[in-house]
Amino acid sequence: MKNLDPMNKNGFLYPRSRYYGAFSPETLAFNANLQEFAQKISYISALETGGKLSPEEAYTQVKRLWKQLKQSKKELRIGSNPSPETK
Repeated sequence: MKNLDPMNKNGFLYPRSRYYGAFSPETLAFNANLQEFAQKISYISALETGGKLSPEEAYTQVKRLWKQLKQSKKELRIGSNPSPETK
């Protein structure tokens, strides 16, 4: 079997969807973080369901990822200023 190009492997393992919301660098960065969070949660859930992770370890990993996402939201100031669409 051929070795996969690392970029193709990452695209397969961590797919990204296009962002259609109101554009700002902060919202785009947060959207990327949110997509990464969702993908990792999906993997953790599958591993726990398949018996490869204990429920406690899955919970710990989800909690850690949630804290990272909350910190990202805070640092990017998402939700602190009304978007142009809501004015």
